[in-house]
Amino acid sequence: MANHPSAIKRNRQSEKRKLHNKYYAKTVRNAIKKLRETTDKKSADKLYLEVISKIDKLAGKSHIHKNKAANLKSKLAKHISSL
Repeated sequence: MANHPSAIKRNRQSEKRKLHNKYYAKTVRNAIKKLRETTDKKSADKLYLEVISKIDKLAGKSHIHKNKAANLKSKLAKHISSL
């Protein structure tokens, strides 16, 4: 454990941010899973817009890489077009 006050504060901040980032990553994973399980095209189109928004927010804040976000969006679009 760190002894310097600034290092102790940095540890507190990083733990807090880790929990925050974990929450957002988990909600996106759940939304993607829900979209992949959808079989109705109309509801999938509506859900797709919400999922894309969440993915873009994660990529914009560098929680996930922009290329990973693009790959996810592409695969989801492909899934919807096959419905």
